[in-house]
Amino acid sequence: MHILFIGDIVGSPGRKIVHDRLADILTQRQIDLCIANGENSASGFGITPRLAEEIFAAGVEVITGGNHIWDRKEVLDFFPHEPRLLRPANFPAGSPGRGLYVGTARNGAGYAVLNLQGRTFMAPIDDPFRAAEQELAKIPADVKIRIVDMHAETTSEKQAMGWFLDGKVSAVLGTHTHVATADNHVLPGGTAYITDVGMTGPHDSVIGMEKKAIVQRFLDAMPARFSVAEGDIQMNSVLLEVDETTGHSRSIERLNFRLD
Repeated sequence: MHILFIGDIVGSPGRKIVHDRLADILTQRQIDLCIANGENSASGFGITPRLAEEIFAAGVEVITGGNHIWDRKEVLDFFPHEPRLLRPANFPAGSPGRGLYVGTARNGAGYAVLNLQGRTFMAPIDDPFRAAEQELAKIPADVKIRIVDMHAETTSEKQAMGWFLDGKVSAVLGTHTHVATADNHVLPGGTAYITDVGMTGPHDSVIGMEKKAIVQRFLDAMPARFSVAEGDIQMNSVLLEVDETTGHSRSIERLNFRLD
């Protein structure tokens, strides 16, 4: 089974490359399941119902989130109607939406997607490790394909989650920093791992934002309005090959596409 996971979609440039390139990629690579982190798709902060529908229509089956998932208030009422839009499962009890989705891929195989968020240098939310155990226990035993988006700031917390879930899930894929790492590999128990998938959006930028305002903020520490950059639009992603019978990953490959 071939699974494509797309790194954080940032603003209209990120949405454009998904719209323009994804359909051909899914066909050429014979993708059975496509997942994307979309929490920055609305001008770099949050997601709206319309943009979620746009990303689904482009060929993404499940959209994961993170610390910016609620930045657009209009999305709050959308969560009960669209279970394929996830927020981290370890957000406090009573939060809108859910962090786990179980579905059927294009090839007929059952799969589950779990969204988690780290706590180091981020909001003091519930323990993602305990939340992972609780959520995985909800997945039917016959659903072997299990993909985890670990949305976190530090390499150490992401690596710890990879080792914690090795052999229990098909993949632990890091998001949030918007910078792709080169440590993609399969752990001994059969779990594919990468610290960060990277960013889908303008790479002539500082993590997707216009460079000038970001640099100036570091120089003077004054409040500034950030806007999404426009140049060098790329789609950072990873391609997983997973054994449908065991749920173990055979390989994880980094893929990068550019907008012509």
